[in-house]
Amino acid sequence: MAKLYFRYGAMNSGKSTGLLQAAFNYEERGQRVLLAKPDVDTKGDSDVVSRLGMTRAVDFLVPRGASVRELFAAHASGDDPDALLEHVDSPPVACLLVDEAQFLEPAQVEDLFRIAVLDDVPVLAYGIRTDFRTLAFPGSLRLLEIAHTVEELKTICRCGRKAIFNTRRVGDGIVFDGDQVAIDGQDVWYESLCGSCYLEASGSRLG
Repeated sequence: MAKLYFRYGAMNSGKSTGLLQAAFNYEERGQRVLLAKPDVDTKGDSDVVSRLGMTRAVDFLVPRGASVRELFAAHASGDDPDALLEHVDSPPVACLLVDEAQFLEPAQVEDLFRIAVLDDVPVLAYGIRTDFRTLAFPGSLRLLEIAHTVEELKTICRCGRKAIFNTRRVGDGIVFDGDQVAIDGQDVWYESLCGSCYLEASGSRLG
């Protein structure tokens, strides 16, 4: 039986780079993969964008309220109503890779589980565990609850310790209030901090 994997980490922990490397590894062995991400992630439009400069177009975007399993089934079979050819015969999919999985809705995460278990296709979901207030994204929380395997991708804080939290910055200032979703590059940027540096920056505030 295939499995659902959740690979999470703070900002700059190499999540998108790891996804692109996994896709390369499959394709180097002649296997077909599909890439997807939630359409709320507007950075890179329809591309997976690594901070190392690598990019790759996704095979499909996931709108809010959409069935990920139905989208996957259509593209796995070679159906794409937006393409020049609406259908092409395609080999079976060896793996589904999902970037920015924290932005998925819980029901969409459950679709990823069904793709792995019922359709027997491994699913590798990459994302952030918590937001800038240290609160779990709904998609990440559901992944932590039902993924077969959970793996942490590590990065370091400016002090050299392991970073576990993401701080939201506007200019040179750190903010602790606002909407949960604000895409990096839209007048905001993020810094990964360890617990000690986060508490120092927030005045010991969590959440």
